[in-house]
Amino acid sequence: MTQHNFKKKFGQNFISDKNLLEAICNDGDVTDKDDVLEIGAGMGSLTTALSKKAKRVVSFEIDNDLKDHLLSLELTNVQFVFGDVMKFELEQIENSFDNGYKMVANLPYYITSPIIFKFLKSEKLISLTIMVQKEVAERIVAGPGDKNYGVLSVMTSFFGRAEIKRIVSRKLFYPQPNVDSAIVSIKVERPFEGVDEQKFYKFICSAFAMRRKTLKNNLLQSGLSQEKLALLSPEILAKRPEQFDLSQFVEIYLKLFG
Repeated sequence: MTQHNFKKKFGQNFISDKNLLEAICNDGDVTDKDDVLEIGAGMGSLTTALSKKAKRVVSFEIDNDLKDHLLSLELTNVQFVFGDVMKFELEQIENSFDNGYKMVANLPYYITSPIIFKFLKSEKLISLTIMVQKEVAERIVAGPGDKNYGVLSVMTSFFGRAEIKRIVSRKLFYPQPNVDSAIVSIKVERPFEGVDEQKFYKFICSAFAMRRKTLKNNLLQSGLSQEKLALLSPEILAKRPEQFDLSQFVEIYLKLFG
C-alpha cells in the first residue's frame, strides 16, 4: 500500500523501523506461546512483527480504509477486527482468548488513558506494552512528589508495575509527530483485591481534583462531610495528594469507605 489518507482524528502515526518493531516485541516479552492483543494495526508493520513471534494475534483497527491492505498481508495467525475497540465490551474482546493474553500496541494519545483503565481491570490480561507520548509515559510511571504524579500514576500502580523501557524519537514515525514517544511496560499485579476498583478510582479523582489544595479541601469539595473526614488525622488531611503513595491512599480509602 503506497498511498494512505492519514486521519488526524485517529492519531495515525505509523512506524516502519525494523529495529524498533523488534524492540517492541522484545519489550512485550512476546513468545510463541503467547496470545497477543494489538490495538491499532495501522499499516500492519507491528502486526507483522508480532505474528512472527506470537502464537496468535488479535488486532483491532478503527480505520476501514486500511482493511484491504491489512487482509492482503495474509498473516495466517492474525485475526483482524475492524471497529472501535472502546465500543466493544471487555468480555466480547476476551472471548477471542482461551487463557491469558498480552497487549502490545502503538496507542494514539487520545485513547491512552481509556485503554489503560479498560484493560487493566481484566483478569485475563498478563501485561501491557504500549507506545505512548513521552509525557504520558512519565505520568504513568511517576511516584509521590513528582510533578507528573496524579490519577493515572496511582491507578496504574493499583493494577500493576509500570516502567519505561525506552524513549522513541519522533523521527521514527510517519507522519512525524511533534513529540517523542516512549514504550511503557505494565506487568499486571493485584495487591489490593479487597478494594472496589470503581469507587477507589472516584476517590483518587476527588483527591487530585485540585493539586494545590490539601486532601481535606479536595474531599470536602467532592461532597464528603466533616464528620466523615474526622475519621482521618489532621496530619493526613493537611497534606496534598501528591504526597501519598498507593498504599497510603488505599489505607485512607479503607478508613473512609471500608
